[in-house]
Amino acid sequence: MNAAAGNTSRPDLAAMVVPLGRALMAAEQPVLDAHGLTMWAYAVLSHLDEAPLRTQAALAEAIHADKTRIIPVLDDLESRGLLTRRPDPQDRRVRLLSLTPEGRRLRDTVRAAVQEGEERLLGQVPPADREAFLRTLRTLYEASRGRPAR
Repeated sequence: MNAAAGNTSRPDLAAMVVPLGRALMAAEQPVLDAHGLTMWAYAVLSHLDEAPLRTQAALAEAIHADKTRIIPVLDDLESRGLLTRRPDPQDRRVRLLSLTPEGRRLRDTVRAAVQEGEERLLGQVPPADREAFLRTLRTLYEASRGRPAR
């Protein structure tokens, strides 16, 4: 029997994923606190890299944040030397955003600590199933963002 025909042998995806997401966010919070970051600041650091992002609006869209609400986050990260905002030479109204080496170091440190905690949770899953789970999760993540899976 398939889901369309009324298969109720499992909870809805949201009923499983949302509590898991909340638990993962709660597990991340002490790591973020230890490094003086908010969830939004970590999202910004996670999305930026060596190649500059062309606009604050593009960043906000990429991390699903309101573009006016991330400005204080960007201000804080910039004041801490973790990112730069510089005028685009082709359009002075546009700000190019990029990580500084210190921002990259902090992002990588925090990501490693977060993923270490995730490994404890993933350790409950057999290795072959873990690989399939992560591959499937990435596929669903990319599909939810309207992008083909890599």
